[in-house]
Amino acid sequence: MTVETQTAHDAARRQAATAKAAALTEALPWLHEFHGETVVIKYGGHAMTDEALRAGFAEDLVFLRYAGLRPVVVHGGGPQVTAFLERLGIESRFTAGLRVTTPEAIDVVRMVLAGKVNKDIVGLVNGHAPFAVGLSGEDANLLTAERKHAVVDGEPVDIGLVGDITDVDPGAVEALIDDGRIPIISSVARGAGGEVYNVNADTAAAALAVALGAAKLVVLTDVEGLYKDWPACSEVISRLNAGDLEAMMPALSAGMIPKMEACLTAVRGGVTRAHVLDGRLRHAILLEIFTDSGIGTMVTAGDPDEEKNP
Repeated sequence: MTVETQTAHDAARRQAATAKAAALTEALPWLHEFHGETVVIKYGGHAMTDEALRAGFAEDLVFLRYAGLRPVVVHGGGPQVTAFLERLGIESRFTAGLRVTTPEAIDVVRMVLAGKVNKDIVGLVNGHAPFAVGLSGEDANLLTAERKHAVVDGEPVDIGLVGDITDVDPGAVEALIDDGRIPIISSVARGAGGEVYNVNADTAAAALAVALGAAKLVVLTDVEGLYKDWPACSEVISRLNAGDLEAMMPALSAGMIPKMEACLTAVRGGVTRAHVLDGRLRHAILLEIFTDSGIGTMVTAGDPDEEKNP
């Protein structure tokens, strides 16, 4: 290696090191603000099926835990449930965007979410550090639900064992958090009569965030955020308040409605900030929490322009 080459190599190393130091410095005030705070993350979409993104998500959770935050994960697993139903020769039917959940199907939902998807996430996290503990919404009556009906042409339609959450008992989750663990929760719930319901993971995450008094709800999805006027305009709204979001709800696409309803529920229930992030972006959670600019769409109860940097 020539002297000139060595000099250029050393300069590149210093530049890379300086960039890393700058990133750490930028994160410092956010580390201070969110130290000891609970962050509820709804995990779903492409981030659950791409191996590199799955590995990155597990790394993010462990980083948050070591940084002094208290992460809690609520996950779905629709594609995995559909794939298993197909293997068993059971047809997947949807009405108004909701899975029709027969008694036969709820057994598969329960098995796949709590027994397969949940344990896969737990295993990925615990490959770095023994923090993750898997739970179902049924455990310790964490989530209680009642039967939900789809609405088609203004009329209620029975879609089986699909539930709306009526109560959250966060005691078991709080005990795990206080013990330094990362709870990983599958989105099934218990009914008052002992029946089991399939519940929307976005809705479950929002309800849990409110019950835990979380500082943030983070919803990972497969788009960059909430668009101003999709598909005519692909500009992402970076910040908006609950009132503005509520006014936009009737015009949103079917896929975005439960995610934005979750954000609305969270901030109106006392969660300081709710975020919709592109889960296809590696380390999206860290970019949102620990950088000044953030990414995706942030929802607040009041004026988002009043949100100050720490």
